[in-house]
This record gives sequence, structure tokens and C-alpha cells, in this order.
Amino acid sequence: MTQQETARQETARQETTADVDEVFRVETHGIDPIPDAERHGSAKDLFWLWFGSNLTFTYVINGALAVAFGLSFLQATAVVVISGLAFFAVSAAGLGGIRTGTATLVISRAAFGVRGNFPAGVLNWVLSIGYTVVGTLALEVFLTGLGLGDGGNPTRAVALLITLALTFAVAMWGHATVQFAERWMAYLLAVGFGALLVFVLPGAETGAPATAAPGLSGWSLAFVVMLAGPFSYLPMPADYTRYLPRTTSLKSITWSGALGGFLSSVALGVAGVAAATQTDMTDAVAGAEGLLPGWFQPVFLALVLGGSVTNSIITLYSSSLNLQVLGIPWSRSRAIVISAAVTAAGSLAALFLTDFTSALLSFLSLLIIVFAPWGGVFLADMLLRRCHYDADALHAGRAGGYWYRAGYHPAGLAALLAGMAFAALTCDSELWTGPLVAPLGGADLTLGGSVVAGLVYWALARRRVTAYAPAV
Repeated sequence: MTQQETARQETARQETTADVDEVFRVETHGIDPIPDAERHGSAKDLFWLWFGSNLTFTYVINGALAVAFGLSFLQATAVVVISGLAFFAVSAAGLGGIRTGTATLVISRAAFGVRGNFPAGVLNWVLSIGYTVVGTLALEVFLTGLGLGDGGNPTRAVALLITLALTFAVAMWGHATVQFAERWMAYLLAVGFGALLVFVLPGAETGAPATAAPGLSGWSLAFVVMLAGPFSYLPMPADYTRYLPRTTSLKSITWSGALGGFLSSVALGVAGVAAATQTDMTDAVAGAEGLLPGWFQPVFLALVLGGSVTNSIITLYSSSLNLQVLGIPWSRSRAIVISAAVTAAGSLAALFLTDFTSALLSFLSLLIIVFAPWGGVFLADMLLRRCHYDADALHAGRAGGYWYRAGYHPAGLAALLAGMAFAALTCDSELWTGPLVAPLGGADLTLGGSVVAGLVYWALARRRVTAYAPAV
């Protein structure tokens, strides 16, 4: 073998290993398709990803809100369990990642067009703000309890800085490190939150609430709040399936991811329901803390922080991919710096300029109005195509088959607007009360926007959209 041949082989080896998806090694891929030679992992990785990322205190808050809307323990628990089933749709939304090797918001170009896909990309980009704030508030209380602050603005600012640093440190490394961190943090958080359930559940008041019957308004609001979490993930699942081998069973992918998200969201949602029947959960962190023995309270605050970080990690990682979807010509590792800066700015506003509970409810309402119809269109398109896409065309811009009319898919956008219009007309939120809420007896039917959007898209596109069949 000549020196030139040896040098070429060494160069090829370095180029190959440079793209290997390894723990604590900066991921070089962004939204570019993952080559088959670099695919790895199994469906069980998705269980730990969605299980760990949903061990977040936000579900405790949401469960408590269900009781605040007038539901009894059993009624609110039923809402929590039924809402958890939405993770089957979330997990199924990642199936296209196996076939295309790219991110969800690239695949959704097939439904909305390259330019028509931008609004969802922008909103999803800033999604991690709410979860970062929850962790910051917990860390602030934790630091104050240790005597490292007085609970004022300086302590809160330090808590935010630490929370962002923990989140950024993992998301910056990339896909493999994200999955590694989610798995190991899930082990610890599961034990801790399991102990929380042991302390909180026995004292739950399982009888009827002292308030009047919740009516349609209470039931619908409870479902909106509980489903906001799963729906917010719909633009993300393929971000974490795109590295899996093409031979991975689609059924196993759906079940693994769904069970992970279901188990953690339901467990913490029920904890929130139980806590709300025993104490005032207006300040959810302080309320839940008061139900715990003194020795466990620092552990509890650490759990709140850890759960917030696990959730913010996946949203921050996805937001860096979204910047590439929006056309920013930067690598994923550079784009994540911008995403972290936006998250920091949004968190500062939520922490220092607004009432967080009110802001959280408003944010959840906005997510549902947009992402419920968006998810309806995306899932309907996925079913019509049977998860088969022209992977090259997804990245081809004007030259690809998903450019449609000036970058917009008329059927997808018409269906999205129809779903959003229905959601806005029937929404009862901090930001907006739709004109149909009162005639409907106070019911919030925002979630119906997903059904409306999906059906409209099916009617408009079913004869034009077909599964992509690659040339043999």
C-alpha cells in the first residue's frame, strides 16, 4: 500500500468518525439527513427520552389546575389519564424520522410547504421558556433555604443563570448526549418523584369538591391544560428518531415513546391532583413543599429543578434545529447559542415582568390554538402518505416537489387556518375568550381545532397527496 493510499484511508477514517453520534462529543449533524451508516440505537431509547423529559413539575401544576377548575379527585385523575394517551399521537409523529433521517419541522414541509412551515418553526423555537422558568423558581427557593440568597431578584437571577447553564451544557453536545442525560436523570428523578407520590397520595381528599359542579367549562379547561404538554411536542418527535436504523419497527417506536410519556405525565399529574385536594396550590412549588416532611423538602426542590432541566434540554435542542429549518445558515452547535439567548430573554420577562401562573396559562392557550390544528394537519398528511416522503425534495427548496405554490401548500394552510379559526372561536383563556364560548355553556373546545384541521386537510388533499415511491 502506497503512502498516498494510506493517507486517503486515514482521511476517510477521520471524516467518518467526525460524524459519529457519541456521548460528550459535539454533534455535527443538523437537519441534514442522517446516512444509514451512522444510524444506531433502538426503540427503547425513546422510552427513556420521553419518560425522562416528562418528569417535570409542570404536570403537577397542571393536575392542580384541574382541581382548581372544580373537578373532584377522581374526575381530575380521569382527565390526567385520558390526556396521557395523547403521547401515542406524539410518538407516532416521529415515524417519519426513520424514513427520512431528518427533523420533524423539515418533514412537515410536505404538509405546509417550505415557507408555510415557518410560523410553527418560530413558535416552537421559543418553547423552552416556560419550562426554564419552573426550574428557576424551584432553584431560587432552594438557594434561599441554604442561606445563599434572600429570595429577591438577585437570587432569582442567579437561579436562572444556573438553570440555563445546566440545560445548555447538555443540549450543546447534541443528540447522543441528550439521550444519555435523559436516561440517567430519569433513573434519579423517577425514584424521587415516586417518593413524592408516597407522601402526597395518602392524604388526598377523594370526595366531591367543595365548589359547585365543574360543568362543561371546568372539564374542557382541565383537558386543555393537561393536553397542552403533549401537543407542544408534536413538532419534535422525529428530531429524536432520525438516528434510528431504517429497520426499526414502527410499532415498537410508537409504543416505546408513548409509554414513556404516558407513565411520567400521568404519575406527576395525579400527584398534582392529590396535592390540590389538600392545600392551596396557587404557588404550586410552595404548596406541594408544605405537604412533605422537612428532610425531603430540599430533595423535592432538586427534583423540580431536575425535571425542568430534562424538559428544557429536549426543547432547546430542537429549537437549534428549528433555526436551520428557518433558513439560518449556521451549524446546529452555533444555532443553539442563539436559542439559549432567546430562552434567557423570555425567561427574564416571565420571571421579573409578569405573573408566572397567568403567563403560563396564556402560553398554554397559545400553544393549543396553534399546535392542535398544526398537529391535526401534520398527522393527517402523514397518514395519507403512509410515512413515505421524498427525502431529497424536503431539502431541495424551490427545486423540490414540496415547494408547491411559491413555497406554500394551499391545502395545508387552508386546513391550518380553519382549525385555528375554530380554536380561536371556542377558546376560553387568559388571552382571549372566543365568541362561541358563552353559547356553548362556557366550554373551551380549543382542542377540536385539531380534528377540524385534520378533516379539512383530508378533504382537500386526499386525491392529490400520495405516498412517495422511490425509483427502483
